[in-house]
Amino acid sequence: MRMQRKTIQFVILFASTLAVLPAQQDKPPAVRGISIPAVAGSPFSATLVLEWESESPYGDIVQRRTINIIARDARGRTRNEVRRMMPESFHGSPPLISVRLFDPETRMRTTCDLETLAGRREFVPEARAKPAKHKRNVTIEDLGASIMNGLEAKGTRRIADAEDEDGDLVELEDETWYSPDLHLTLLARHTDPRIGIAQTIGVSGLRREQPPASLFDLPPGCKIQDAPPAKPEPPEEPPSS
Repeated sequence: MRMQRKTIQFVILFASTLAVLPAQQDKPPAVRGISIPAVAGSPFSATLVLEWESESPYGDIVQRRTINIIARDARGRTRNEVRRMMPESFHGSPPLISVRLFDPETRMRTTCDLETLAGRREFVPEARAKPAKHKRNVTIEDLGASIMNGLEAKGTRRIADAEDEDGDLVELEDETWYSPDLHLTLLARHTDPRIGIAQTIGVSGLRREQPPASLFDLPPGCKIQDAPPAKPEPPEEPPSS
């Protein structure tokens, strides 16, 4: 009787594991967004469409998508968002997870988590130019120019070699279309055969005018906590003789 009870408990536990497993494997990773340079005098607002697709363990194509509202005002202040990835069949506005604001005049970046209303404000030093490092097995292809959202965009395809879990070489591909006039990537696609993922990010509904000031306000109720100042970078050591 005791052996039978243990067998029943094991079957129930195993069945519950199978029920949870597809949902975990079906969960999309964080889709990479785009960087919005803090350029003054070039305001805009737009919808960023992010799409993720992969093949499930059962051979089905899994698709998720979301949208983010992005903006930059005439002063160069920027707004970026993170919204929940939703099934392709979902209609409406995906739940907002976090908002990130940046002010180039103060170099302060403020992030607010909408689930906890906890905010974090930190100083962002200006990036220092670093010497380019030579990377092997990287091919860069010029794709020419194309018109996107009424702007000329320059395309680039970057293919890099990588190893999968079996040690076999696979190709990682990144295709980007960048607008020099707007200082913004208008379309990007990333593919990684190691995990069967394709990520596409595209700008839609672009409006080249001063966006509403409310886009650069923190969500109501967000409580800000200043981050500790960043430690200064150590000075570069002189080359040994």
